[in-house]
Amino acid sequence: MKVLIITQYFWPENFRINDLAEGLRDRGHQVSVLTGKPNYPSGKYFSGYGFFKRNKDSYKDLTVIRVPVIPRGPGTALRLVLNYLSFAAFASLLAPLRCREKVDVIFVFEPSPVTVGLPALVLKKIHRAPILFWVQDLWPESLSATNMVRSAWILRQVKRLVRYIYAGCDRILVQSRAFVEPIQRLGVDARKIEYFPNSAEELYRPVSPLPGTAECATLPEGFRVMFAGNIGAAQDFETILAAAEKLKSCADIHWVVLGDGRMAGWVKKEVSRRGLNGTVYLLGHHPLETMPRFFALADVMLVTLRRDPIFSLTIPSKVQSYLACARPIVAALDGEGARIIREAGAGVAVPAQDADRLAEAVLGLYRMPKAEREAMGASGRAYYLANFERSLLLDRLDGWLRALNKEAGTCAS
Repeated sequence: MKVLIITQYFWPENFRINDLAEGLRDRGHQVSVLTGKPNYPSGKYFSGYGFFKRNKDSYKDLTVIRVPVIPRGPGTALRLVLNYLSFAAFASLLAPLRCREKVDVIFVFEPSPVTVGLPALVLKKIHRAPILFWVQDLWPESLSATNMVRSAWILRQVKRLVRYIYAGCDRILVQSRAFVEPIQRLGVDARKIEYFPNSAEELYRPVSPLPGTAECATLPEGFRVMFAGNIGAAQDFETILAAAEKLKSCADIHWVVLGDGRMAGWVKKEVSRRGLNGTVYLLGHHPLETMPRFFALADVMLVTLRRDPIFSLTIPSKVQSYLACARPIVAALDGEGARIIREAGAGVAVPAQDADRLAEAVLGLYRMPKAEREAMGASGRAYYLANFERSLLLDRLDGWLRALNKEAGTCAS
């Protein structure tokens, strides 16, 4: 079966869709990808790419078709809007020319923006192929929750656009069960919605911490609280830094941040302003394949989200990565993410934006015997294998794709 994946982000950018595309290829599908020119998270084109440079790639036997985008730049609201709209516009205009080969199913990956669905609707009319749309972020709620858009009028227009895109999709997948009700309120039939959580790449698995490695050399000695992922407004670094400040007198506790994002500059300045240079370590972006080795060197893994009704509905994808690597978790977030961590017995979850409770939780884990923390990690790994394991979820997706293709063929005949 010929599957076209539409995603604004793809290799060499690190997103889960890279691994999912490989998984579908391994299940016998002929997979092609329509995407933009890579510029995440730095905001600049990756080396070798440009507005007019490198319109086609090959990645692990996958055909990658690229359209121009305006880079994200420093991450201001205006540049993000231009980045989002440029992909939607250029993909909608150029896809009919560059994606001429008939496809059977269109799969859309939407971690933001929802406008990635517009070129899918264009190609659906051309190829008469059904659309399976995987929702990672709820729009327009995500725009208001991150303060990216405050105008009620603009949010209403975005809501109308989301309703239009969802109406054109044949199946909508949601990464959290809590997404179902908000999507139904947009007029989507419940029978079109399926729960499809994030998994983690196969490389995310327990590994033994090895002294003398490059990863070990970059880390401070002591008790390591490690955050890995996007440094953005949603991740609530204000609470992380406030908790670190409260535990500053405990010199053995260190907060390690792996990643980059639009708030990285602010975090760096705040670390310096608060005198946390010997407490909080900003190590920047590291290759995906190094993550399990870094995780193995952490005492606990950290996940946070701002307090907002929309964020209480989501499950940060880093949770699955942490669970897969059998690492204990400390979290400051509400709703679904906290529920998963507690249900898995994988760690401690406190309310979002509560720096006092986060500091208390970290201190409690620091004082806890290592064997108890490791038992939390093992419990989380078992939960991951039962609920989020990669092949389990890929089989489920493969079944939906084949069913949609069959339905489309039946309707056509």
